[in-house]
Amino acid sequence: MNKTLQNGLLTERQQRELDYHSEHAKKNRYMLAELFSYDVIYQTKKTRRWWNAYWSMYWFLIHQNINKKNVLVVGCGFGEDALRLAKLGANVYAFDLCPESLSIATQLASREKLDIKFDRMAAEKLSYDSGFFDLVLARDILHHVDIPKAMNEIARVAKHEALFVYNEVYSHSFTEKIRRSAFVEKKLYPLLESFVYDNRNPYITEDERKLTESDCDTINQSLVGVDFQQYFYFIVNRVIPEKYDVLNKTDRAILFVCHHLGRYMAGRVIRAGLIRKPA
Repeated sequence: MNKTLQNGLLTERQQRELDYHSEHAKKNRYMLAELFSYDVIYQTKKTRRWWNAYWSMYWFLIHQNINKKNVLVVGCGFGEDALRLAKLGANVYAFDLCPESLSIATQLASREKLDIKFDRMAAEKLSYDSGFFDLVLARDILHHVDIPKAMNEIARVAKHEALFVYNEVYSHSFTEKIRRSAFVEKKLYPLLESFVYDNRNPYITEDERKLTESDCDTINQSLVGVDFQQYFYFIVNRVIPEKYDVLNKTDRAILFVCHHLGRYMAGRVIRAGLIRKPA
């Protein structure tokens, strides 16, 4: 049965996501008893982890002028990005579908003495005023939503020439065909699953998927152009786990050298560009 939000009915997909993340949040309340780390926002040329997608995203963000700017975090989860952006001086607004996740995020922000406006809503129907945000960040959320509807709403609430940054799991359709081939699906993947994912299923719900090049093209239609782009995870998180720094560096170096071929090889993409406002 669909449940309701203040701004409308949940779809069946949204309800499944909500059910999963509600349970996931209950298992992660231990975060409230742990120190929160801001190391990624204080990275320097000497300490930056250029091979790490998350650190690379923040290397880009900390060089944007976001102090006192209105910033939106899409699908904020437990609020980690909201807290870090607020620590950088931004006026942060963040939303999520899951009240249990928002409870953790709100308590963390209160404990850290950060003024963040958290709300519960779906990405496909935002309650913010039009033309309000200077920067919008979407990390590991777009592959959960109806992308055209969500991007229309993001474009609506963004200011003219607002910056949009997304960081998402990704697989080109050609690569995905190989991944879904009978040999890989039935023989190779089961062998690698325990090694790469430590026996954890990386597909957390039945709707879980990766962005394709077509999804990225749809997102890019809402942008004036792509000002920043990096690809990650050619073999990391596919054949080897992420925990080995030397292999991570090699993996990132391969994608850097291959440049445009990263579109076909990568397992994660980071892009940023100015939002194209609706006519």
